[in-house]
Amino acid sequence: MMDNVKIGEILEPGSEEQQKKRAEQVRAGFWKTARKAARSIPFMDEVVAAYYCAMDPRTPFRVRGTLLAALAYFVLPFDFVPDILLGIGFTDDVAVLMTALAAIRSHITPAHREAARKALEEADSSKASAG
Repeated sequence: MMDNVKIGEILEPGSEEQQKKRAEQVRAGFWKTARKAARSIPFMDEVVAAYYCAMDPRTPFRVRGTLLAALAYFVLPFDFVPDILLGIGFTDDVAVLMTALAAIRSHITPAHREAARKALEEADSSKASAG
């Protein structure tokens, strides 16, 4: 598994330009990746709340940067352990996400959690009606 130094490097908030690029990458791929990872990540509700927190312009710059870095790592296909490997593909993503969430958890508001709950409910209901 990854050590703290590498996770720390991944979670660097970066410049404003880097954050904008990461936000675009996260917006483009978050929901597709989240659907694939839903069974592999037991705290998906927290990941979705973190997504809403990262997209909230009221979230402090460094917090947004840390979340965007973690979520970009989660979304992008270039990864230490390829996500297509069943059972272990999301383990490095989980480590990065857990570290980021531990660092910023106090910035995830009840509004972010409510938006996540609604989004997950909608995803579940659309799965049920499609199946």
